[in-house]
Amino acid sequence: MSSEDILSEIRRDYIYRLVRNGERIDGRKFDEYREINIEIGPIERAEGSARVKLGTTDVLAGVKMQIGEPFPDTPDQGVIITNAELIPLASPTFEPGPPDENAIELARIVDRGIRSSNAIDLDKLCIDPGKEVWMVFIDLHILDHNGNLVDASSLAAIAALFNTKIPNTKFGIDKDDERLAINDIPIATTSTEIDNNFIFDPCLDEENAANVALTVIITSKGELCGMQKSGIGRIPVETLPNIIDSSINMGEKIRKILLKALENNITV
Repeated sequence: MSSEDILSEIRRDYIYRLVRNGERIDGRKFDEYREINIEIGPIERAEGSARVKLGTTDVLAGVKMQIGEPFPDTPDQGVIITNAELIPLASPTFEPGPPDENAIELARIVDRGIRSSNAIDLDKLCIDPGKEVWMVFIDLHILDHNGNLVDASSLAAIAALFNTKIPNTKFGIDKDDERLAINDIPIATTSTEIDNNFIFDPCLDEENAANVALTVIITSKGELCGMQKSGIGRIPVETLPNIIDSSINMGEKIRKILLKALENNITV
């Protein structure tokens, strides 16, 4: 066993002992999030953008829109395409090259929350049924990874969509640019299981110590619109109601932070 493995095991045992005693390595409560900072519109050339810092986890989301063909099975609906880029400078575990399975999974979870909540009315993005629709490209750039990329990325994506303008004039459409209509604010909350306790907003060390994570996506009405389990561990069915209830409560708090940032258009 290498010294790195020994240190990793020592760190893991330390985290488990803390949780067993009702504590966390950074002093937070089990259901307490790190500080959330939201910057609206940092990328001038994008149709919409936002930057979210969750503790030291840092995610930049940009939105571009262009006109394209609809999918054959939805000829009268716009298109959403979400991509995630794990920048190597953000973590020693990120490698250059095409998106790996982690980037693909991250993009899918963010995309699912937007779709399942009907945050964007895709019918309104149809220009000419079967021929032309607006395509919404959401690009997520991970700038610094210290755990819980899903929640930070989901929040950055919905914040960027709120900041998005449909570029009608750029594409020769005879009307002024207009805000992209947003119907809902889905919020993702992620927890990991350590020593039979579920802790929310895990930092990177806590993520590495755990073997299962659960992301719950909640709409503005407090309704469940998505869940994603990751890792090899199991989640007892009897714990789900408590996790969902906690996700609803925390989702409402995070939603208020986002709305404040959008209202003031400044970092909060």
